[in-house]
Amino acid sequence: MAASANALPSWKKTACWHPTLRRCVSGQAAATGQRHSPHYYPAWAPIQLNKESVMSETLSKAVAREIRAPRGNELHCANWLIEAAYRMIQNNLDPDVAERPEDLVVYGGIGKAARNWECFEQILRSLQLLQPDETLLIQSGKPVGVFRTHADAPRVLLANSNLVPHWANWDHFHELDKAGLMMYGQMTAGSWIYIGAQGIVQGTYETFVEAGRQHYNNDLSGRWILTAGLGGMGGAQPLAGVLAGACVLAIECQESRIDFRLRTRYVDYKATSLDEALALIDEATKAKKAISVGLLGNAAEILPELVKRAKAGGPKPDIVTDQTSAHDPLNGYLPIDWDVSRWEQERKTHPKAVEKAARASMAVHVQAMLDFCHMGIPTVDYGNNIRQVALDEGVSNAFDFPGFVPAYIRPLFCEGKGPFRWVALSGDPEDIYKTDAKLKELFPQHKTLHRWLDMAQERIAFQGLPARICWLGLGERHLAALAFNEMVRNGELKAPIVIGRDHLDCGSVASPNRETEAMKDGSDAVSDWPLLNALLNTAGGATWVSLHHGGGVGMGFSQHSGVVIVCDGTEAADARLGRVLWNDPATGVMRHADAGYEQAQQCATKHGLNLPMQ
Repeated sequence: MAASANALPSWKKTACWHPTLRRCVSGQAAATGQRHSPHYYPAWAPIQLNKESVMSETLSKAVAREIRAPRGNELHCANWLIEAAYRMIQNNLDPDVAERPEDLVVYGGIGKAARNWECFEQILRSLQLLQPDETLLIQSGKPVGVFRTHADAPRVLLANSNLVPHWANWDHFHELDKAGLMMYGQMTAGSWIYIGAQGIVQGTYETFVEAGRQHYNNDLSGRWILTAGLGGMGGAQPLAGVLAGACVLAIECQESRIDFRLRTRYVDYKATSLDEALALIDEATKAKKAISVGLLGNAAEILPELVKRAKAGGPKPDIVTDQTSAHDPLNGYLPIDWDVSRWEQERKTHPKAVEKAARASMAVHVQAMLDFCHMGIPTVDYGNNIRQVALDEGVSNAFDFPGFVPAYIRPLFCEGKGPFRWVALSGDPEDIYKTDAKLKELFPQHKTLHRWLDMAQERIAFQGLPARICWLGLGERHLAALAFNEMVRNGELKAPIVIGRDHLDCGSVASPNRETEAMKDGSDAVSDWPLLNALLNTAGGATWVSLHHGGGVGMGFSQHSGVVIVCDGTEAADARLGRVLWNDPATGVMRHADAGYEQAQQCATKHGLNLPMQ
């Protein structure tokens, strides 16, 4: 079964095979380990069932059941590297994690974990049959092949939503989507490493803290942030703002999303009228108490009203931003004067009319943000491409306010810092608490990190498998991973840890309206960098690597790559972790050094990076 007897000698003996694999072979194949015996059922073999019956069965099963990742130490796959992928795709669709699990939608409008239910079931089956020297290929949420590679190669390689540039637009994507040929993977939906709203909390927190440092003498107490959108990404804003010391007024058109954020303690109060929301904010800011309010309504209607009141001497926010799903005009933004039920119906029957109305409404929304900006209020785009839509709709100065990355985050990227997340495959929260303590031990001087971990334990509810996120840089991520691997090895943790990150990172994305906006050398749209990042992480031995298009800002506006790697306690994992989690942030330092950022060049010198042209 292995590539060679020397590489994996134990796999020549069927007694060492996982029970699932033993059930897949019989007769001479089981005795000899012949992979091409007619009795061996390979992962890529077609299912001999009528396609319509399979679809009907899998759809009915999806409706009838809740998908949750397995917990504990029992393996369902050949080893923990494969088991991690098997659990994490299911964790993405946990009802406590995903926005619309019944539709395979994880977050971000239509960001999905698999193309359809038939593909989802076959992905699970393929992973259960996958050998430790094989790699499963996923094309836009569909398992298309299994090939022999080697034990240090990725177990899964994923390409999601990628289109040739001339055709990289929503219209062509929707044609392919309707034909069953593509899905939208967002960033961590299609790459199976979404952990709920926590995944963006610290990045949002860091952004708000930096805004407070730049504009308000490092103190957000008694101040309030105006924003909108409480979906998978935007839902992090209220808690992040409160943790940063501010009040937050977050507008959301879907009441179920506000209720969900209330249950998970990301939002403190719900208001159904603007006056009610402002009264709560006014009381809290006067008392210098940080609270968050979810206001039921349409941002494109409420922001102009707030501008009108502000011009008349009414309350003014101290920071303005937005995290509606404006990147997807069809599925992500409620038009002015529409209710949600009409919106949902019209999306099916008159999609072009929905897009037209949504785009016009976004222009109104951005004009209100510009009005606040021109009042001197710090205003930033939080990466949903709403400025671009407004520009296309005739708002010529839509880019008068900056994106959050050039405004607040790029200095962190220059040091290879970004979102480092990990998940306890055991399902036991104690494993996360132990890793929190280990990070404090590893980085005693990193007081900001300590404060973040303490706040996270106190305020952040786990969604699905217990997980944590923090921002670590070059020279830190691999140390954390090696420490986690040692904890697995010595039994301190109950099961392996899976480590990943958002695609929103220092070296893994090209997105001219978000992460790479206003690069110093004008290289905003150069997408060689995420391709190189994905290739290097594949060569380094990551457990799975993904390459996506359109995440965050929509079709035609970004390319980005993801990486996931497993701490299974083995010495082989030590080598892989050391390579991948050094190289991955190092590509971010490389990218920014190449663009002429002195801070990145100094970081490269400090860490001894070999950058031939520097």
